[in-house]
Amino acid sequence: MIHLSEDGVKVVESNGTDSQYQIYTAGIHIITEVKGLLNLIWDNKTSLMVQLHPKFKGKVCGLCGNFDDNANNDFVKHNGEVVTDPKDFGNSWNVDPKCQENMMEPCEINSQRRARAERHCRIINSEVFVECNAAVDSGPYYDACVRDTYTCDSVVNCDRFCTAVAAYAAECRKKAVCVKWRTPDLCHVCCDKYNSLGECDWHYESCEEPCIQTCRNPSCSDQIPLVEG
Repeated sequence: MIHLSEDGVKVVESNGTDSQYQIYTAGIHIITEVKGLLNLIWDNKTSLMVQLHPKFKGKVCGLCGNFDDNANNDFVKHNGEVVTDPKDFGNSWNVDPKCQENMMEPCEINSQRRARAERHCRIINSEVFVECNAAVDSGPYYDACVRDTYTCDSVVNCDRFCTAVAAYAAECRKKAVCVKWRTPDLCHVCCDKYNSLGECDWHYESCEEPCIQTCRNPSCSDQIPLVEG
């Protein structure tokens, strides 16, 4: 089992398999590659991307969908029924009887924060992302941003807001559109602190290769997308 925390990544225990894996840092992410099975891409905060090996295409089910390249049929309940309501879908996979099934929407709980959330999330539809807007539909990402940002007490560097915008930027990178949306005052990523006085070896890039071939690591997975950091 692999344990992700603010203190880093630890392999807590072995499940008895012989799967080969490697864990390394790429930009602001920690990447775990399990050969022939899956990749985990974690931003050290609130975002975790799971990439399955192509051999599993169309052969899985659950909260992450069925991996058949069709986003319209991912909400398949535990009994096989296809639904459109995310709550109905999610509750069908609930295995914890203590988990509350009828949770209120954050927008209903903090309705007074709506205008603030919408104002900050407009960056997704602003000039900053104009090139990407033509390549990736921003609608679902804007809606998700507003919904997540409702729960932020302070928006500017709130992890949920930053993660929501970063998720859209990640889709932009998949379309070869690199967006420099972070600023010193907005979801800042501090790389300069690692530099010695008068040096500039460390700096932030909105797009970079996640893996560099070396003598110790002669091959890189072609599944890992460009990352930021």
